[in-house]
Formats: sequence, C-alpha cells, structure tokens
Amino acid sequence: MNFFKPRFWDKKQISVFSIFLLPISITIQIFSKARNLLSKCKKFSIPVICVGNIYLGGTGKTPVCIELNNILKNLNKKTAYVRKKHDIYEDEKNLLEQSGPVYEQLKRADALNDVVENKFEAAVLDDGFQDFSIKKNFSIICFNEKQWIGNGFTIPSGPLREKISSLKRADCVLINGKYNSDIENQILKNNNSIKIFYFKYESINIENFKNKKVICFAGIGNPKNFFSLLKENEVNVLEEISFPDHYKYSKTDLDNLIKKAKQNNSILLTTEKDYLRIHKDNRENIDCLKIKIKIEKKNEFIEEIKKVI
Repeated sequence: MNFFKPRFWDKKQISVFSIFLLPISITIQIFSKARNLLSKCKKFSIPVICVGNIYLGGTGKTPVCIELNNILKNLNKKTAYVRKKHDIYEDEKNLLEQSGPVYEQLKRADALNDVVENKFEAAVLDDGFQDFSIKKNFSIICFNEKQWIGNGFTIPSGPLREKISSLKRADCVLINGKYNSDIENQILKNNNSIKIFYFKYESINIENFKNKKVICFAGIGNPKNFFSLLKENEVNVLEEISFPDHYKYSKTDLDNLIKKAKQNNSILLTTEKDYLRIHKDNRENIDCLKIKIKIEKKNEFIEEIKKVI
C-alpha cells in the first residue's frame, strides 16, 4: 500500500477535510477503546521496553530502537527486537537485523514468547504502544519537534493514532529536534512524571557526499528530515524526490532516477531504509546515507533504562 500523508494533517488551522472525516475518527477511537478493554494483558518474565509513537510515521522510531538495543548490549543484556509481522515493512526489519535478532509474529505476544523461550534477557518492542495485550516495563514515545502532533486530530482527520492524553501510559518521551517549552508543557499537562529527552540524527558517512552534487529520493514517513540533514551538512542537493512511505521501487522507477542523476552529473542518494527496499540487482549507481541518533543527556536516559532491567 502506497501512502502519502495528507497535507492538512500538519496544518495548525482546522481544515474542512478534518471536520468532514471527524465522525470516522471518533468511530475508530470508540472501536479501539472497546478492543483494548477486551484485551487480556500478559506479563512476561523479561523486561519489555516499548518504542512507539502516537503520530503516524517519521518520528525516528527505528533508529531509537537500534540505539536502545546498543545501550542494552552495553549493559550486558542479551536483547532481541520484537515486531508485529507486516510484509510491507520488511525494510524496517532488515535494518534492525543489522544490529540484532528480530522476532516477528502476527501477534506480538507470540513473538515475545519466542524471545523468552530462546533465553533472551530483554526485549525491544518496535511499535506496540497501542497493543494492550502486552505488559510493558517501560514505554518510550517518539516525536518530531517540527510536526509534533500535527493538527491534533486522530486518523483520518489527523495524523494521531491516539489522542495526546494517551501519554499518561508512557514513561518517557524522545523528541527529535530542539528544546521546545510549549511542547514540554503539553506533555507534562498529560503526564507530570514523564521523562523528556531530545535527540538528533548524525550521519556516519556524510563526508562522502559533502560539497558534491546530489539528487536525493526517499519513501519514508518524513522525507523532509532526510533532505534537511543533507543540506545542513553542506551537501549540494539539486533535487528532492519524495515517494510514499514504504514504497516498493520498480526497475522503471530506478532507471529513471539513475538517468536523471547521470544527466546532471550527480550522485543518486537515498536513505538506508530505502536502499534495503531496493533489490540487490538494482542497487548499482545508488548510494545511501547511514545515520545514527545522538541522545542529549544520554547518561540520564541510560539511568532510566537501568531502573527496569
């Protein structure tokens, strides 16, 4: 399924589209609450640390999972990732597998059972904040400072999977961006004991592209983050091309992109997620930007993690 986020989702002023779709949003929320009330919550014998979101896409959830996994490994914990199986999200699975084992099932609880049976000491739950069948020991919610909660409405009137009041179930918020007192006040209004940290993206191989002409493309939740990171690091971006999130590139798509890059005597550059989604036979003449995240006050964040493991 190819999905472009509607522009009105991130507009602060109320859109006629949001109002028109509001009855559907309300109906979805009612059904979700009913389903959650009927869910049987299972507690597991190992710590389950959830990395989730309430804003749909582009919050940095995957790199946060990888950083959390690295932290747990440095604390001498044998750790595995747990995900719900989605065929269209294979790119995320492939990216996670580069740093640790990934267990997937149609039900996350079943995947967690596999993790426990295989003697792992902790689980990083990639997504699943809205899964009430699992008892989490610690829940981290990711946001992007620029998008924040968009227009504040839930899907399809807006970009939220749940209302911001759901933060009362969370233990920690990680914000991709700069300090924002307004955002912090809104968070603390809903949960005055929650811990708030900030992080930013850092590229591992940006030096390979500095001061060079680049045509960049991405099919991720928030392509603007990728494009901005390049410009901030003195990459000469000739053109930015966006595709739907989790887009599956055809050979024709790639041939057209490669042709455009050659015509402009430039490098064709994409994200690591996109690169892993491209078939190996079609990766020639395409480079990818590798990133990691840097958490501000990381030692304080690690202390919070230590409390639950």
